[in-house]
Amino acid sequence: MNRREALKLMVAAGATVAAACKSGVEEPSAEAQADAFLGSEPLGTPPWKTLDPFLFCVHHDDAYPAGNEQFGPAASLAGREIGRDFGGKDGWSMYHGEVVPGFPRHPHRGFETVTVVRKGLIDHADSLGAGARYGDGDVQWLTAGAGINHAEMFPLLDRTAPNPVDFFQIWVNLPRASKMAQPHFSMFWSDEVPRIVAEDAGGGSTEITVVAGQLGDRRAPQPPPDSWAARAEADVAIWSIRMSPGARWTLPAARPGTNRRLYFFRGEGLQVAGRAVAAQHSVDLLGERAVTLQSGASGAELLLLQGRPIGEPVVKYGPFVMNSQEEIRETIAAYRQTGFGGWPWGRSDPVHGAEEGRFARLIDGRIVRPT
Repeated sequence: MNRREALKLMVAAGATVAAACKSGVEEPSAEAQADAFLGSEPLGTPPWKTLDPFLFCVHHDDAYPAGNEQFGPAASLAGREIGRDFGGKDGWSMYHGEVVPGFPRHPHRGFETVTVVRKGLIDHADSLGAGARYGDGDVQWLTAGAGINHAEMFPLLDRTAPNPVDFFQIWVNLPRASKMAQPHFSMFWSDEVPRIVAEDAGGGSTEITVVAGQLGDRRAPQPPPDSWAARAEADVAIWSIRMSPGARWTLPAARPGTNRRLYFFRGEGLQVAGRAVAAQHSVDLLGERAVTLQSGASGAELLLLQGRPIGEPVVKYGPFVMNSQEEIRETIAAYRQTGFGGWPWGRSDPVHGAEEGRFARLIDGRIVRPT
């Protein structure tokens, strides 16, 4: 038994499980937080490391220039490895896009993608005919399940000004029982995603965006039905946290046995449970303990990923995540045979035109828009 496991058992023995913690929980004593800090490490080259039930986390922050007639950058693409441009030259990348930045048609099976757009727009298209344009606080939650093809393109719609794009993409594993679930497409518009502002005694403020889970009496939109996050006992939380300079805020305790990791991706100084954390570092925390966060002079931005582990074997092959090598072989064969539903779009990198606003065409054909 390692130190982390021993601490979890010790705390679980006397812990009170709180299904819904108040956003203004009382600040714990230094003694109560002493063993909550399990370790810190540099974020390193993306994607960032994750803990079960998460598989993948990446922060895309691209300062795209003005767009051209084809919705690509009105700038030279010389010096880029077009089709595999991840270098961040001039502050932005084309990724797998050749004309429009982004990720043209590609498959997934066995997990979910959660795309949290902080700034900019993304055009979605998939093999089941669903499509969307979303951004500026919207969240897309896609259950790949038994298999889906989709494209994620970043159309540069403004031809006279920059087109910044800033978003997280997070992969959440599916348990064995849900690996072959029917694909599911959900859109959470910005005004449906709770944003809570907590003020401290010194006048500092902390804004928490609750993409998954619950904080106090504010609950995120319901995850897809086959998601691990749809199970209350899984204690899944995806929170974006923005702290003003010098702000203090107490992260409430989670359920016993919950994995919890903080990603400190923006800012110059941060204290977690009384311990200094360097910029561009992650922090592992004992989920059962409330901990106090305090930002430095420039403020801080963090991402919280937490959840009870699924605890099943994970075998990855690119965009496929199953429980065994045999299932990976079966997945590759199925994709070669069926294409996971084909591709009803005229190109591998579809965009939705210059005039279209934010919308989502769901798998059942319904079109929804933000209110």
